Amino acid sequence: MAKVIAVANQKGGVGKTTSSVNLAASLAVTKRRVLLIDLDPQGNATGGSGVDKSTVEHSINEVLLGEVAAKDAAVKTEWHYDLLPSNGNLTVAEVRLLSSDNREIKLKTALEPIQDQYDFILIDCPPSLNMLTVNAFVAANSVLIPIQCEYYALEGLASLVANIEKIRQTANPNLQLEGLLRTMYDGRNRLTNEVSEQLRSHFGDKVYQTVIPRNVRLAEAPSFGTPIISYDKTSQGATAYLALAAELLKRQRVELQEEVAA
Repeated sequence: MAKVIAVANQKGGVGKTTSSVNLAASLAVTKRRVLLIDLDPQGNATGGSGVDKSTVEHSINEVLLGEVAAKDAAVKTEWHYDLLPSNGNLTVAEVRLLSSDNREIKLKTALEPIQDQYDFILIDCPPSLNMLTVNAFVAANSVLIPIQCEYYALEGLASLVANIEKIRQTANPNLQLEGLLRTMYDGRNRLTNEVSEQLRSHFGDKVYQTVIPRNVRLAEAPSFGTPIISYDKTSQGATAYLALAAELLKRQRVELQEEVAA
């Protein structure tokens, strides 16, 4: 059964979509079966995966509203992972969700029939705690938080962690913090290092050892509709996301071993 990971941060511009796309591609390289869900109305994960959001036959919009099955809306990407695409109509779908019964479990219900078809399902959340993000958190096993090591990062993080805890207490008791991923990292910057140390002090080994550096090639890749490991596999960005995939898989093996031992 797939591990479902919501990639979320209520602050925009922290590398959330970049991390969703490139982690999906990096996990696919390891022969894992991966589904990436674009749950952001901007549709950047769709475009970043090389899919034209204006031409897709079905999208996550119809899946959430129960009009199309998830398996029928998913498309194959060139990068060996599947994608549930998004477009601007997702905003309309969200408004319709607000008046629906059991509105917070629509995504969870839609994913249940395809759970066994994947090893990982990654959900690229919108940069706000709206009904779409609530659906992602209810459907997920865990939340991965990309975070830029800057002045206001910890304040926003505290709010996000509190919201995750609210969902855990009220709607998804199994929801866990998958990890914190430091993005756009520049180790030469004193503030970056100070915030990084604060993160480690507060969250310990939940902070990934892997950091995603500021990297020109990584920033360029989305405009070409390709993950960084295809755009420039020798770049620092590609190396970092492959390392992140390896670290995530290693953590999962440890978790499974602990479950068996228990």
